[in-house]
Amino acid sequence: MSRYPRMRGLGELSVRRNDAGYEDIRRTVVWNALTPARFPDVIVRAASADDVVEAVRLARSQRLRVAIRSGGHSWCGSSLRDGCMLIDLSRLRGCTVDPASATATVQAGVTGLQLTSELRRHGLAFPTGHCPSVAVGGYLLSGGLGWNSGARGPACAGVEQIEAVTAAGEPVTCSESEHKDLFWAARGAGPGFFAAVTAFRLRLYPHPGAITSTRWTFPLANLTEVTHWATELAAGLSPNVELGFSLETAGPGTKPGPKVVAVTGTAFAASRQEAGEFLLPLRQCPLRRNSLSRRLDEPTTFEALYDSSAAMWPPRLRYAADTLWSDAGFPALLGELADVVDSAPSNRSLVLAPFSPAGRPSPDMAFSVLGESYVVPYAVWDDPRQDAANIGWLREAMHKVEPLGTGHYIAEVDLTAASSRARRSFTADDWQRLGSLRTRYDPDGVFCSYLSPEETSM
Repeated sequence: MSRYPRMRGLGELSVRRNDAGYEDIRRTVVWNALTPARFPDVIVRAASADDVVEAVRLARSQRLRVAIRSGGHSWCGSSLRDGCMLIDLSRLRGCTVDPASATATVQAGVTGLQLTSELRRHGLAFPTGHCPSVAVGGYLLSGGLGWNSGARGPACAGVEQIEAVTAAGEPVTCSESEHKDLFWAARGAGPGFFAAVTAFRLRLYPHPGAITSTRWTFPLANLTEVTHWATELAAGLSPNVELGFSLETAGPGTKPGPKVVAVTGTAFAASRQEAGEFLLPLRQCPLRRNSLSRRLDEPTTFEALYDSSAAMWPPRLRYAADTLWSDAGFPALLGELADVVDSAPSNRSLVLAPFSPAGRPSPDMAFSVLGESYVVPYAVWDDPRQDAANIGWLREAMHKVEPLGTGHYIAEVDLTAASSRARRSFTADDWQRLGSLRTRYDPDGVFCSYLSPEETSM
């Protein structure tokens, strides 16, 4: 008898570990080419919300834990777990927009590019994730730091209602008035959420009349002056300017250039004139004589921003990332990373550090801002033989800045690095509340909790 249960009723939607084609499907579950060596017993590719209900009930009957995947953009592959049923929601791509109420109902597998394109037809927008293929499911559950979130807040703040399947296999609607505790957890709990969310109702915003970007690039040797300048001007910028640093290699690829620090500001405005006013302080750069390149007030669109993002994060590469909130300023925080970036084994690796990436989130959600500054080192490479060197580089980068840290962001944190990573992605009170709610809503542990180092193998 097979050790892997046959999923009656789900037919062609399920594949078991000993079935033909299992490995090809398993590898597509994670967008990252660095596929973890973790193997679900069964993968169910749901085609409807009813399939999710049936799958959860079957998992309970077979005593299988359940993991959920929406788009597979977790850098550490947190949805890929040993000995579980993986329910893949990526086929749930329904999207309905109601212009009259400025709301949309979107299923978990809808991508940021799909949602943005549909909303533009109605003159509306939402702070979707920065990569076009990120699905809303995991993105919203983890908080969601997306386009113009400095002004709009984390994306989960725009969630008005969710449709979910509980650990008992029951479909429920959650909002501020129904299953309020579960709704609180759904806005920020991330990959440790103890239900399967199949759809979200979102509050929308007017589409920007103009999107304009300005970017300055300087030698990495000028990091101190650049971080002080940008930090000073950031305090006076409109919250509708998404401002951030990147430490990277100029022109990575076959002929990489020097290591640089770039400052980019993208204005989301009602008009070109307003966008120009928003970016005026950034154009008036006192360090212009040191700049290697500049792009001033370039008009762009969400689609063009997504094209640039897709080119920066192609799916064929191998990735590892980690996050840190800190109360230290960027001159100190990025100063600790300059030498690390300079010695990266891959010229594609970089560090991103946005200002106020979550704006002022509501306190009534599991997501919270844990520091004044935020930084994300990314290891990016293509050769499997260099896995250890690049993951080691990422750990070294985090080791340099962790003494300055106050916490992590659950969406992109490297849960394989330390058992404290998940806990330190929440305030102490919120972590305790999440634990109590898990006990209440999932007493039998049907849904996988946060990935831990003990479970991992890359």
